[in-house]
Amino acid sequence: MSLRIGDDAPNFSAQTTLGEIDFHQWLGDSWGIIYSHPADFTPVCTTELGRTAQLKDEFEKRGTKVAAISTDDLDSHIGWIGDINETQNTQVEFPIIADADKKVATLYNMIHPNFSTTATVRSVYFIDPDKKIQAVITYPASTGRNFTEILRVLDSLQLTAAHSVATPVDWEPGQDVIISPSVKQEDVEAKFPKGHRVIKPYLRYTPQPNK
Repeated sequence: MSLRIGDDAPNFSAQTTLGEIDFHQWLGDSWGIIYSHPADFTPVCTTELGRTAQLKDEFEKRGTKVAAISTDDLDSHIGWIGDINETQNTQVEFPIIADADKKVATLYNMIHPNFSTTATVRSVYFIDPDKKIQAVITYPASTGRNFTEILRVLDSLQLTAAHSVATPVDWEPGQDVIISPSVKQEDVEAKFPKGHRVIKPYLRYTPQPNK
């Protein structure tokens, strides 16, 4: 069964390039992202893991831990890291999970049999500090992920978890957001002191509360 938004993120123990981890314990009180790549020593995956390493400070700024996974073994991961560091001019310092027995990939529904019975697709799971899945993005093997979008989704999730707002189409951090319909109009001024504008009774904008 597929994992859905609001579901508990399955816990597991696994060997990684940074040692053995208990996933929930490793996450602690942080937000988390776990994402799969089809195989080691492949071109698109090399660029993606390199980009993740380059964005280390951005993920840390958002209090988010990132882990990658494929169904290759630990020795393969360790050997591949050298190629990633060399070709992408970076240093991989986040864990890559070894999953040769496909246990974790199966838990997270990362293997789509009509694509491959062994290789994972490019799944991304966003997990909040309560270990709940808050968003899922899945790409085919041929399409590299857009990490600008991954950061944007993370920013939206963290913002909307803390404030009674939603982010509109094409929203970027710093732009106006939409006041949740659950907020009564008579409560808007107190709740959003930066001001607001009403387009329709159900469409109300306010400056981003945490900026």
